[in-house]
Amino acid sequence: MDLVELKPRLERFVAAKYEGRADASTLEVRDVRKMPGHAGFSYGFSVRGRGRGGEGLDDGWFLRLPPPGVRWRGTADVLRQVAVLRALDGTAVPHCPVRWCAEPEDVRRYENDGDLEAGELRWFGSPYFVVPRLEGDVARLDDTCFTRRLGEQARHEMARQALEALAGLHALDAAVAAPYLGEPLPQHEDVERWDRFVDRCPEPEKMRLVPEVRRRLLAQIPAEAPVGIFHGDFQWANLFYSLGGELLAVIDFELVGVGAILNDVGWFATFNDPEAWHPGRRPAGLMPSAEELVRLYGEAAAVAPDPVELHWYRALAAYKFAIITGLNLSLHRRGKRPDPVWEITALSIEPQLERANRLLGG
Repeated sequence: MDLVELKPRLERFVAAKYEGRADASTLEVRDVRKMPGHAGFSYGFSVRGRGRGGEGLDDGWFLRLPPPGVRWRGTADVLRQVAVLRALDGTAVPHCPVRWCAEPEDVRRYENDGDLEAGELRWFGSPYFVVPRLEGDVARLDDTCFTRRLGEQARHEMARQALEALAGLHALDAAVAAPYLGEPLPQHEDVERWDRFVDRCPEPEKMRLVPEVRRRLLAQIPAEAPVGIFHGDFQWANLFYSLGGELLAVIDFELVGVGAILNDVGWFATFNDPEAWHPGRRPAGLMPSAEELVRLYGEAAAVAPDPVELHWYRALAAYKFAIITGLNLSLHRRGKRPDPVWEITALSIEPQLERANRLLGG
């Protein structure tokens, strides 16, 4: 949705949601903008005005919508994110509480009668959720990020907080806390579900190792996998901190699911593993190593992951991200979702597949 269309929709939305709380004649929707990131459709906006008691209002919000023109399933089902964020309410896991959202019954009503004006879908023509804006930044590891101004001990503390939050997420009983997420994803399906995207890569030569890595993954599936809610994209860019290094929220649950929780540990390790990246994109040693992150998770979860099994999850993470990168490179080049970052990230497709193969004994 472009910003020209979004702003009047937000104005109607805000007028309704602030009714009884603010003087409607003073309300202004400001600073409507597309949020940075490489997945999802996210927008920031502010609401200014006067409350009923004359006090000033200056609220910042964050809106998430599904991509236009797609079925509201899988990663496009933003209500999956709502389910996990609500499940985290009352826990020690830092997260952004949902302030307003569509509900599953709104979607069911639309599917039954096709009426986008019924229920909460009327505001944006789709499911949505809104959370408060936080003050701080994600832990980007580029030269401009606040993390470079912190000492080694502070950065280690950032990692400890992250892994404690991850262990807290994994400790939830998925069936009780977030039944909307459905049944656990079998391990073999988590390998095979990426098959349909392999041929999307516009540089097929980069995918030459996919068949071999896939074969090894399916042949070495861990026998007993702890199951729970997994984040799906647990990495520094989805951890939001104060500029002093306090973890304020785990964000972007777009790939959330129920299944083997060590998926997240393998994913986080892969994003901090120099051998999984092109030389120009390798982690610079600013944050703790992959091995240290795994150790911290073991402390937080009180159960250290088996090193051999964790190699499998690290290999799966590298395999998946290589394929995801190829898909997003295609979407970028075809103009479907332009984002030049994928041109740079694509340099690591082959290193990731090679790293996955080595971790599996190849």
